[in-house]
Amino acid sequence: MTCTGRGPETCGSGGLDTSVAIRWINEKYDLDVIAVTVDVGNEKDFEIVRQKALRTGAIQAFISDAKESFVRDFAIPSLQAGTLYQNVYPLATALARPLIAKILVDYARQEGAGYVAHGCTGKGNDQVRFDVSIQALAPDLKIIAPVREWSMTRDDEIRYAQHHNIQIPVTAESPYSVDANLWGPIRWTPTCGAAASRRASSRTRGTSRPKTHTNGPSIRASPPRNPRT
Repeated sequence: MTCTGRGPETCGSGGLDTSVAIRWINEKYDLDVIAVTVDVGNEKDFEIVRQKALRTGAIQAFISDAKESFVRDFAIPSLQAGTLYQNVYPLATALARPLIAKILVDYARQEGAGYVAHGCTGKGNDQVRFDVSIQALAPDLKIIAPVREWSMTRDDEIRYAQHHNIQIPVTAESPYSVDANLWGPIRWTPTCGAAASRRASSRTRGTSRPKTHTNGPSIRASPPRNPRT
């Protein structure tokens, strides 16, 4: 999301956090919101996402098709380098964060925004990927991280959305969603990703077989002999 004097530029996926964030920023900061959704192969109908952002309270909503750039500049170089997260499974959704941050900054400049907002929590690595990328590209822009700032639990967010008639893709019985792109999905569950990674690492420690993870494409732990092919 981006926030100008009118409001912030907000990175919005149409999920629970960013859907609630649009309305929350309106109320908390008295700013208008411009929603930006980046297509890296994670949705089928982005027009639905765009319309939902407008209904939720965004004054504008943009869709940026970044699939070609994501594959060319991030996925293929990662494959060539044999990059693995914690030496266990290929980087997937994390690869898209710097690209999304750049596009967010580009829209902020285009729309004259003074703020940018994202839906990362204060618990994971994604907040670092977004914050560092945004600050490197546009140190003058102020960053709003609603999920990091508010005190709402997941259930509180769902109740907030229901109270404000915000359509959300989750329920109290199934409060988590899937984060995916062309390169692979990550399923977020009540257990943190780091714990899941440690368990996967303990299963593969001491073996010489190729290391794989069910949440991403299989890849050998060692880089290819000729990374240019």
